[in-house]
Amino acid sequence: MNDRKVTYLEAISQAIREEMARDEAVFLLGEDVGSYGGAFKVSAGLLAEFGADRVIDTPMSEAAIIGSAVGSALMGMRPIAEMQFIDFITCGFDQIINMASKMYWRVGMPVPIVVRGPSGGGTKGGPFHSSSPEAWFFHSPGMKVVVPSTTYDAKGMLKAAIRDNNPVLYLEHKLLYRLPELREELPTDDYIVPLGKAIVRREGEDMTILTYGAMVHQCLKAAQTLEEDDDLEVEVLDLRSLAPLDYEAITASVKRTNKVLIVHEDTLTGGIGAELSAILAQDLFEYLDGPITRVAAPDVPFPYAPALEAAYLPNAAKILSAARALAAY
Repeated sequence: MNDRKVTYLEAISQAIREEMARDEAVFLLGEDVGSYGGAFKVSAGLLAEFGADRVIDTPMSEAAIIGSAVGSALMGMRPIAEMQFIDFITCGFDQIINMASKMYWRVGMPVPIVVRGPSGGGTKGGPFHSSSPEAWFFHSPGMKVVVPSTTYDAKGMLKAAIRDNNPVLYLEHKLLYRLPELREELPTDDYIVPLGKAIVRREGEDMTILTYGAMVHQCLKAAQTLEEDDDLEVEVLDLRSLAPLDYEAITASVKRTNKVLIVHEDTLTGGIGAELSAILAQDLFEYLDGPITRVAAPDVPFPYAPALEAAYLPNAAKILSAARALAAY
């Protein structure tokens, strides 16, 4: 293990640095990734270490960033394309959906690109810097979508994504970047966290919470309160990989607990929770002892005002309320 605890952000930086050192085909491109180290300093120091040929400051054009990444991937490179804020990924949407996600299946050539960037709210970023866009890409065959919730996973899943021959959307919640509670010692040896595998963060027998990203920590807070105040043992399953989903882990957990609460920060309608609900209703109906319940953001644009942001976002209190109602059913 490392003798120093690192942040979630530092873990991402370590993953990029180690993969660039391991494989000369790996390079980073994005707005200000070299000259300023990116908006959040994830890539600070990489330009001096690897040079301008592998740490490339691009024009302010997400379509050009993604397009260049797709082209270079088809020629044998492994680009990491940074979106300064994940909201701006919409400007490169056509390149991702109509090129990156389909090319592997159309011509049989690997398209090993990683599109990564800061997502999520809770940082007073307003409607243009707080998106949770995972459902757009979850819906698109050919893309892998991962959302790590811990520092260990942030490093291991990014390394796995960079080595994957499929295009991968890697969402890093900016609220977790420097969260003190997430500091941890990481192994000094090379490791990856396989994509497509969920993990049980807390075991329980009375209810399963399916969640991912920053919401994992809100769910764990709620689960702790439910144990202390309600004598309920709630299992928290961190999906961490949305595409592909870990159906086996979901099935095993639901068969144990027989009640399901789904929690995500993205808006309610058409979110990941809707597909999870359909899977549960179709394949696990006979194991359910209560209605499939969801906690998510309301179907309105992300607000600017801090008070409205707090009211908009799911949190431990909202999860606690929903869990108690489900437990009493």
